[in-house]
Amino acid sequence: MQTSSSSAPIDLSVQAVSKHYTNFTAVNQLSLDVPKGSFFSILGPSGCGKTTLLRMIAGFITPDEGDILIGGKSMNNVAPNRRPVNMVFQHLALFPMMTVGENVGYGLARRGLAKAEIQRKAEDMLSRVGLPGIAGKRIDQLSGGQKQRVAIARSLVLEPTLLLLDEPLGALDLKLREHMKLELKQLQHEVGTTFVYITHDQSEALVMSDRVAVMNKGQFEQVGTPQELYYHPQTAFVAGFVGNNNRLEGALSSAQQGATAAGLPLHATSMQGGTSGNASFFIRPETIALSRNASEMENFANQFRCKVETLFFDGANSTVQVREVGSGTQLHVALPHTGQHADLVHDETVHIGIKAEHVQAFQR
Repeated sequence: MQTSSSSAPIDLSVQAVSKHYTNFTAVNQLSLDVPKGSFFSILGPSGCGKTTLLRMIAGFITPDEGDILIGGKSMNNVAPNRRPVNMVFQHLALFPMMTVGENVGYGLARRGLAKAEIQRKAEDMLSRVGLPGIAGKRIDQLSGGQKQRVAIARSLVLEPTLLLLDEPLGALDLKLREHMKLELKQLQHEVGTTFVYITHDQSEALVMSDRVAVMNKGQFEQVGTPQELYYHPQTAFVAGFVGNNNRLEGALSSAQQGATAAGLPLHATSMQGGTSGNASFFIRPETIALSRNASEMENFANQFRCKVETLFFDGANSTVQVREVGSGTQLHVALPHTGQHADLVHDETVHIGIKAEHVQAFQR
């Protein structure tokens, strides 16, 4: 599966790569192309094989099958230190006994550059990552976000073709992690280096990436833009893993052009894998309309009367859990950002409407 049909030069090409171990296959016949200058993420749960793939790209693990090309050149039998890549890990491994400038210039010093040249390049790179004038500071004088940028500067100063990032935000607190997502996206845009980013956090992948590969059990389920993955998932796994969803189990009926899911009669226009038989159904909370007035639901293909169970207040992301009166099926409904319906109370009767195109069905 290819990640892009773009005519841009390809910085990374993974061609039918596999990695087998005694009791399992970590990576199974994976192929992808990453265009030059893009931010590409590999998203998946723990144990799906994404870190194994990244380490094969870096050269720390040898594939059992296939080839990896960086900048158009095969990396077969090329040692990690000979590859035009650099890595940033979750644990940044900055040297506490060195200044910020010495940390950034460490790789240049190993290459034998003159001290003045190292200093110039380090200070220039620190400025490019938004940290001018701190070359003389100690590492323990920096915030978590500053340390993150120093680690990235240390990698970028070596001018790699690829910057590989293995869950680099995982050790940060929530607020800083949210801030760093925007910082990384902007930084990649400014420096133009190709980023290959590994994460299990779908929010990170959606916010930062030009394209995302969703990985599961050693294979890619789908590769596409964040919008394609969110609005047009091709498998039940992608629908359930990317974004919040109500998942219902049921059956499709080709005779009625409809379905039954968890006791609810449903009309769906998005069906993957067939038009009859057992299926999983996905309905995003933000696609469900809610009203106290049943007449406002008349234009929806799917209309249900429900009882309010629980209100989950989270500011702009508040949701309400409702239970359909006839079947007892529970659904989460996103509340409007305007604060409308924030006064709902337990056991209150409400009406919900769902358009047929917002019901995604996947045959099992």
